[in-house]
Amino acid sequence: MNLKLLAYRFILIGMILVFSPTWAQEVPMELPVDSHPRILLMEGEEDEINQLIEKDQRWNRLHQAIIKESDQIIGEDLLERKQIGRRLLSVSREALRRIFQLSYAYRLTGASRFAQRAEQEMVNISGFSDWNPSHFLDVAEMTMALAIGYDWLFDVLSPDSKIKIKDAIVKMGLEPSFNEEYNWFLEATHNWNQVCNAGMIYGALAVYEDYPELAHRTLQRAVDTIAKAMDDYQPDGAYPEGYGYWGYGTTFNVLFLDVLEKVYGTDFGLTNTPGFLETAGFYEHMTGVTGYAYNWGDAGGGKGNLTPAMFWFAQQNEQASLLWVERDYLDQSDLSGLNRNRVLPAALIWGKNIPLENIPVPDEKVWVGQGANPVALMRTSWTDPNAIYLGFKAGSPSVNHGHMDVGSFVMEAEGVRWAMDFGSQNYESLESKGIQLFGRTQDAERWTVFRLNNYVHNTLTIDAALQRVDGYAKIERHGTSDDFPFAVSDVTSVYENQLEQFHRGVSIVDQAYVLVRDEIRNKNSRSHIRWNMLTPADVTLDGDRARLTQEGKTLHLMIQGLDGVQWKTYSTDPGTDYDAPNPGTVMVGFEYHAQPGEELEFQVLLVPEHSLDKVRQEHKNLAEWK
Repeated sequence: MNLKLLAYRFILIGMILVFSPTWAQEVPMELPVDSHPRILLMEGEEDEINQLIEKDQRWNRLHQAIIKESDQIIGEDLLERKQIGRRLLSVSREALRRIFQLSYAYRLTGASRFAQRAEQEMVNISGFSDWNPSHFLDVAEMTMALAIGYDWLFDVLSPDSKIKIKDAIVKMGLEPSFNEEYNWFLEATHNWNQVCNAGMIYGALAVYEDYPELAHRTLQRAVDTIAKAMDDYQPDGAYPEGYGYWGYGTTFNVLFLDVLEKVYGTDFGLTNTPGFLETAGFYEHMTGVTGYAYNWGDAGGGKGNLTPAMFWFAQQNEQASLLWVERDYLDQSDLSGLNRNRVLPAALIWGKNIPLENIPVPDEKVWVGQGANPVALMRTSWTDPNAIYLGFKAGSPSVNHGHMDVGSFVMEAEGVRWAMDFGSQNYESLESKGIQLFGRTQDAERWTVFRLNNYVHNTLTIDAALQRVDGYAKIERHGTSDDFPFAVSDVTSVYENQLEQFHRGVSIVDQAYVLVRDEIRNKNSRSHIRWNMLTPADVTLDGDRARLTQEGKTLHLMIQGLDGVQWKTYSTDPGTDYDAPNPGTVMVGFEYHAQPGEELEFQVLLVPEHSLDKVRQEHKNLAEWK
């Protein structure tokens, strides 16, 4: 054989092994751990957690909160199969929350009342007619719930209960997952893949000794297909579905990886997927100074909460600073709100080897990621409660759970959020009115929903037209200096046939105020341009300035580079019977009529009251930003 060709083939094989972590990864037929428990918390590891909670007050308080909640669960009615619209998901999630916490409480205390109630809950759920396989997330979470309970309580469950629970896992969980009517999630590149595959392998591992062939097929299939979703973290870790779905998809992805590692001693190379370990930085930087997340896309609008998966990432990366935000949640005076997290005990499992008393301040104040939905996240400080926070989004409306928000931003200063994003609207509230919510084409009914289109996002609207679903913008350049962190994006393709060219840059100037600069070349006809910013503040208009006030603080909006424009306010009342109301909010912006071929360069300054004397009168064009 030609030696050069042979050498090339060896090099090619090496590249496949390096860059394709799932290449030829076969799951062994024989299960290395043939006893229970074998899911997440192995036999004897309870001692490690008990030692932890004895010496660490933070972990002790979290442990006690779970025990207290488990006692409250005992007094609640058993779950019923109540479907809301096309979903049983709320029941499945409550089942996972209850059974996980009750099973944890039993294993850490040995108190039989917790095991008995978990057994009652599992037997009851096993008697449901089905777990709603037409919306397979419901099946996945229910399967995981029963798998954890069955595995963790195996030695104390009655023989009759074991049979009922095991049969339910197989007949209502694993077997429907091989029905092509339901298992489209295997080809998905988003959270459905992660959640459903995780739920299925938990079920498979729980019943492996009784159904080895079915369980092995399930595990091998999952290892082969979850990479399709994990590829979306490339290249830097930005998660395309945003903050809320990171907490969902990534958490279940970590549950998936950790259980494989515990049982097989390997996750079959999946953790090495480019961008996956880096995604913890994305999630940490997505939380603003106020504690509110940058909630673009279908994310909620509230403050963040404890995310157990971050403890896994901190351990994997050997980077305790990833827990800077998480520790604050553990330091709350009342931890009862954390109990709504259905995988809360995993925080103690993944965090048991991480001392929390000396979490270092994160090194970086700027985080930028590309991928399907690029973002730039920056702040002036991690420790100053009055610091400036600026989040900027590029990307495309076409991603799963995406909005028409390309070029949008959020901004905080002096402990309040000034430029905001509505985030999502409850799905059932729209679907019950007949709205087809999840289309992604240009004419999809999704874009008639007030909160989802560009009219209410902090970007431009041209001639009242929608952004282009088939457009895409990346972060072209960014800088990380303390005095001028910035990001620039060419968003032209999202405004195809509306503008000839559109670049937007955002920056924090001299750690004092925010600048949003737009450089536009108009098409060969007149255009109506509307600049928009959504805010919860009270707005007072004063010609080319607007004054925003809330919580006793003041922010000034100033226009530079456009003559004759006046600030205006716009109502956030949607005016339809299906859109959610938006009390306490208003849009502030201005309009400009651009002539054919006109070139525009202007900027809006967002200036806290105390920084008015620091405003520069001239700013460089985007090409000079560095």
